[in-house]
Amino acid sequence: MAKRQAAHYERRIMAKALDYLHDDPVVLLEGPRSVGKSTLLRQIARERAGRLIDLDDPATLDVARADPALLIAGGGLVCIDEYQKAPIVLDAIKAELNRSHEAGRFLLTGSAQYESLLPDAQALTGRLSRLRVLPLSQGEIAGVHEEWLEKFVDDPDATIAETRESSESRESYIARISAGGFPLALAASSTAARNRWVDNYVDLTLARDVRDISNIRRPQQLSVLIGRLAGQTGQILNVEKAAKDVGMAVTTANDYAALLEQVFLIYRLPAWGKTLSARTSRLPKVHMVDSAIAARLLRLSPDKLATMEATALTELGHLVETFVVGEILKQVSWIEGVHTSGHWNTRDGDEVDLVLERDDGKVLAFEVKAATRVPGGELKPMEKLQAKLGDKFLGGAALYLGERHYTYKPGIHVVPVDRLWTPLT
Repeated sequence: MAKRQAAHYERRIMAKALDYLHDDPVVLLEGPRSVGKSTLLRQIARERAGRLIDLDDPATLDVARADPALLIAGGGLVCIDEYQKAPIVLDAIKAELNRSHEAGRFLLTGSAQYESLLPDAQALTGRLSRLRVLPLSQGEIAGVHEEWLEKFVDDPDATIAETRESSESRESYIARISAGGFPLALAASSTAARNRWVDNYVDLTLARDVRDISNIRRPQQLSVLIGRLAGQTGQILNVEKAAKDVGMAVTTANDYAALLEQVFLIYRLPAWGKTLSARTSRLPKVHMVDSAIAARLLRLSPDKLATMEATALTELGHLVETFVVGEILKQVSWIEGVHTSGHWNTRDGDEVDLVLERDDGKVLAFEVKAATRVPGGELKPMEKLQAKLGDKFLGGAALYLGERHYTYKPGIHVVPVDRLWTPLT
């Protein structure tokens, strides 16, 4: 993929990575290609006087594959970019740690999930801490320190004191959704240029990153399948339907969907609360990792999303959910104290789009509404979840495209989406 100049963004995850390096011998920054992992790696290498090893460089990659122990030998912090291109380095790192278990020895970046490298990944079991680096959040794009979610996770009722109305329009939300959070896509000079970048990004990720972890027989089928899965974004994952649509065996489609998840093009939001009721769904939802990729794969331009046609409204609703859930999970990646995320769905039709569970067992719930008002009836599923959980239910929020931030009932609030990135004043 051609290099393009992008703006410099301060990444909130950097502080957490530095903190981990104080205690852990190996820290892995994993996430989609082109989200800024290499930039983070270079920044930390400079700050900690680390040695940088770039496995995207063919000559360096040859050395890593031929003699990984020689490549990483020596003291101090060793920073390895795109380690999954030569997973044998994990064995060399293990050998180094057998000699010295000093904290802050290795910082790795990878554009494929660690589990996808089994059995190589077994080398560092129990010695490696992982941090997810996702596309830029709206606050990172604007250079704003996001606070609302962190405060909501700590004390939902306290956030109602922030009563300033939203000034965000429906059109500006659509623009944010269509732009996404990849630095190079944001640097594009036009919508057409951004579309070309997204097309190239998807094609090259399928051709290059998938090849690093799997020898699939028909790689061209991946691009067809991802288009069908994009059509399910923000919905219950139905691989069988996607397989039928593209004329693919279900077993093959399941394997290919797993590959798409392993290279961070899609992610499955697991079902949560399976022990609450026998009628709770066990099926995951699927989300595209970035709303701009979802919109482009579905050929949904900002103008099309802005129309009031029924089909466009439905498609916008799914994209708004993927966008908002993505923004929350980006912030969760640098917030301490949240250990579980999922969605709650029952066979009776009750659904809560996102559930976060804190380390202490307290639960927060989020509904996403692509409308400017939230009728009380649409909050009944959240009320049912609140009733089932009792004191474990810390608070809930219906995030919507309207202006006002208010309490619907004790413990459940209605909140403009842009509160996620608007400074608290």
